[in-house]
Amino acid sequence: MEKFFTPKEANEILPEVKTIVKEILSQAHEMRTFMALTDALPQHQDKLIQLDQSIKILMAQLEEMGCYYKDWSFEVGLVDFPAIIHGQRALLCWRSDEPIVEWFHGYEEGYTGRRKVTPELIFS
Repeated sequence: MEKFFTPKEANEILPEVKTIVKEILSQAHEMRTFMALTDALPQHQDKLIQLDQSIKILMAQLEEMGCYYKDWSFEVGLVDFPAIIHGQRALLCWRSDEPIVEWFHGYEEGYTGRRKVTPELIFS
C-alpha cells in the first residue's frame, strides 16, 4: 500500500533522508572514481560490486520509508515522496541542495514540471 506524505510529514523525515542520500552520492562518487581507473578495473571489481549493493540497500531504505531515489546520474540527489496535492496524486520533490521539501510535480510531468507547494501546505 502506497504511503502518501503531506509536505509536513516529508519534512519531518527529511533529516534521515538527507543522511541516506548523502551516503548514496558519496558511494556513487567512489564508484565513478574506481571506474575511471580503467586499467585497474579488474582489480576493483569486488569493490564495485560492494558499492553497487550498498547503494541498492540505501535506496531500499528510502523505499521502506515510502519515498524514492530518482537521480540516476547520482550527481544531485533527488527524492520523490508520493502525495495528494490539491486533491490530485502528485510527487513531492526534493533535491539534496534544498533545505526543505517545498516542490511537487505530477506523475506525468516529471522533474521539469516542478511547482512550489503553497506555504500553508508545507507547514500544516
